[in-house]
Amino acid sequence: MTEAAQIEVGDNPAEQRYEIRYDGALAGFAEYEEIGDETVFVHTEVDSAFAGKGLGGILAKGALDDVVRRGRVIRPLCPFIKSWLDKHPEYDAQVIGKGVIR
Repeated sequence: MTEAAQIEVGDNPAEQRYEIRYDGALAGFAEYEEIGDETVFVHTEVDSAFAGKGLGGILAKGALDDVVRRGRVIRPLCPFIKSWLDKHPEYDAQVIGKGVIR
């Protein structure tokens, strides 16, 4: 039996991005800008060496959960984050253009 990989998602405010680590190695990130009460997601990337592990979705959920927990609203300019949010309506109340009208 193989041991499960350790997957961690965390905010790296110095780089303005959420990062996902797979067994300690940086596997991907979701870049953002904070403007007023908005967290604007601009780009998401997962290294091809980690493809097929579902890390993009884990990264999106971890990042968005943190944004919501901090009471901020989400502006998804990144196509990946936007697509992920379209499949997860439970976040609509915090998303500009859905539950947040500006």
